[in-house]
Amino acid sequence: MAPTVLEQLGGLSGLVYSTLPVIVFVPANSYFGLAVALWSALGVAAAVLVWRLVQRSPIQPAISGFFGVGICAFIAYRTGDAKGYFLFGIYTSLVYGGAFVLSVLARWPLVGVVWGYLNGKGTAWRHNRSAVRFYDVATIAWAAVFAARYVVQSQLYDSDQTGWLAVARIGMGWPLTGVALLVTLWAVRRADHALEVASSADRTDGTLPSDQADRST
Repeated sequence: MAPTVLEQLGGLSGLVYSTLPVIVFVPANSYFGLAVALWSALGVAAAVLVWRLVQRSPIQPAISGFFGVGICAFIAYRTGDAKGYFLFGIYTSLVYGGAFVLSVLARWPLVGVVWGYLNGKGTAWRHNRSAVRFYDVATIAWAAVFAARYVVQSQLYDSDQTGWLAVARIGMGWPLTGVALLVTLWAVRRADHALEVASSADRTDGTLPSDQADRST
């Protein structure tokens, strides 16, 4: 079976693990300085990767998380400011939010594209208006999550609120992701139902069974 969206993110444990580098980074920066904080965050991300290897869990989310922490640490190092650690995530939210909105405007909602790829059905859903509308709702939900993250965290960044940036990063991380996943699950089920109804209607309106077709000729 194709992995679910939650499994692609590493499951519930993966969402929780993704917050650990941030939880370590802020207090380490406050007590020991930026250099120690950066190495601590990288160390935690590496430890999560090793832990998932030991558990034989999917490691792709952990690998992505490790490189993400590496990019954040590099930006903070180059800027010489702890708040630079959050800059990559802020602009990533802006880009993702914009991509989700544009996909809806282009009538190619990203949730539908991703779900069609995961379940092997491709883009057949685009011919069903009800399915497109449901995928639009789920895609807009993700766009709202990313937009909220960008607006709140960019304001905190501009006001030099590094501690509150960490709070916002965690509070607007997996909890909001969970909400978006619930909306996605509802929308996907409704879209699949709409496609099944349309497929049943097409079969009902289709050709006669072969035995009846033979008698009619």
